[in-house]
Amino acid sequence: MRKEREQLEHRMLQANAAYADESRGRMQPEEECEIRTCYQRDIDRIIHSKAFRRLKHKTQVFLSPEGDHYRTRLTHTLEVSRIARTIARALMLNEDLTEAIALGHDLGHTPFGHAGERALAVLMKDEGGFTHYNQSLRVVDKLEKEGRGLNLTYEVRNGIVRHTVAPPADTLEGRVVKLSDRIAYINHDMDDAIRAGILEESDIPEEISCALGERYSERINSIILDVIRSSEGQLDILMSPEITFVVESFHDFMFRAVYKNQKAKSEETKVHGLIEGLFLHYLEHPEQLPAEYKLVADTEGVKRAVCDYISGMTDKYCVDDYSRHYIPAAWQIK
Repeated sequence: MRKEREQLEHRMLQANAAYADESRGRMQPEEECEIRTCYQRDIDRIIHSKAFRRLKHKTQVFLSPEGDHYRTRLTHTLEVSRIARTIARALMLNEDLTEAIALGHDLGHTPFGHAGERALAVLMKDEGGFTHYNQSLRVVDKLEKEGRGLNLTYEVRNGIVRHTVAPPADTLEGRVVKLSDRIAYINHDMDDAIRAGILEESDIPEEISCALGERYSERINSIILDVIRSSEGQLDILMSPEITFVVESFHDFMFRAVYKNQKAKSEETKVHGLIEGLFLHYLEHPEQLPAEYKLVADTEGVKRAVCDYISGMTDKYCVDDYSRHYIPAAWQIK
């Protein structure tokens, strides 16, 4: 069945797509699955990972919002996956590879979103730094499965680590995910900001509404259609100059109105102290780290192990763990 699927890819996909049977392989060679292609297998490994499940309880943009309908890091990941798969299918690229990269791109994200990432970047500045995209690669290569990693294919790993910064991914599928990530977050973060009362529909700049549409679904659809039309027959994943300008304006507007909004970000000032407190505690008490992180401490140093442990925490677990170490517990006299 796997071989039939691989042959089908050669008949259906465009010449510049990443064919599963031409993958550069895994760091540790394995026997191929009889049913699934290598990229389908990577999808399953990511979905069944602990890091993927924890995304449900990690901040996307708003810390601890009251309400059940705000995005989390998991719902963001699923929205990126759907946008990326739509584009990949239309351009006759490998949809399985695209999905695997999309599902794995944020596995290394910290609790409390980019506020948590900034805190760990400061704490790790003398140890090689910290970025969520490099941490996502560490998760799949070293941290999952009690230190054995997921042993993903080169193409999935390459797409994960390059989903944010240059140089671009080696595959067109990886480049689709990078653009889809941006399409997803600027649109759904605006939707959440309106839901939270940070923005009103009337605050949306006229040039965005005129070019992309007045509704959330219209804006996403307009950008996706432009990407597909602009990328057909090209060796890159592109937007037209007109839509690129609008999307850049959209991004700038979101930074001014939401990502740096004092009301929306007021609680983020507490994040650094919380994460620094936990960081210092585990530096002083590395024996309290879980077993797999003690192995990291032995090979890469205690700071890297502590960083790995804290970056994997959910928002709630991070707060609860801080409370266990620093907040006096109630007790009763028997």
